[in-house]
Amino acid sequence: MTALSEPTDTDVMVVDAVLGALGTVLDPELDQPITELNFVRSIFIDDDGVAVHLRLPTSFCSPNFAYLMASDALDALEDIDGIGDVRVMLDDHHDSDKINAGLAAHAGYKGTFGVEAEQDLEELRLTFLRKAHTAAMERAVAKLISSGQATVEDCEHLLLRDLPDGPAKWALLRRRVQLGLGVCPNCRVVVGEDGTTLPPEQIPMRLRFARSVRISMEGNSHFCRGLLATRYADDGECDGTSGPVITNLRTSGGAIDEKRSA
Repeated sequence: MTALSEPTDTDVMVVDAVLGALGTVLDPELDQPITELNFVRSIFIDDDGVAVHLRLPTSFCSPNFAYLMASDALDALEDIDGIGDVRVMLDDHHDSDKINAGLAAHAGYKGTFGVEAEQDLEELRLTFLRKAHTAAMERAVAKLISSGQATVEDCEHLLLRDLPDGPAKWALLRRRVQLGLGVCPNCRVVVGEDGTTLPPEQIPMRLRFARSVRISMEGNSHFCRGLLATRYADDGECDGTSGPVITNLRTSGGAIDEKRSA
């Protein structure tokens, strides 16, 4: 890290607020924070506001979830009190110009893509949330089955209160809240896509499908990390294996450039 002056508490708070906001943004297909995936390339902060550059593993990643990720990043940053003007830009994508213009104009998904927008952004978000919930449900159940605490047949009666506390359960509860599904301890764990109770004969098939969704998401995550690292291997400080380059030029503490590992 190179510092032109010592960072003040305010400097640190601003940087932490920006990183914290970006940490709430999930890649919609992989269901992981874009900060953990190293999709945040750089952050520039000055007295006017913040500018963030995002990147993806390839130039041909799906435009719909590329826009969703960038739009969610813009919304998260604009929620920071006193942050000023917010600019979010997607680099090195075949639709970068279109997406960046749409974000700058706050044109929305359909306003950005026009007739190319096959579905409403909220419909798209719902699709990804349901996939994330399905994968989280399978992770929670698989832990019980692999430890011998339950069988597939037991899943008919498995309730949220039966799940041990831990990351798998908390992730499942977060997804249920986002989808508007019940989180009462007496709610059934294995449910249909819309939260409906399943008849016993459908539960094994539902779990098999959920397992395939979870494996696909985890496999795509590893694949994307590898592609990103390869794509930006020669990009110096902005390679695909470390966190964003952060430049803070707010007048409270001078200029601070730093490299944060993810």
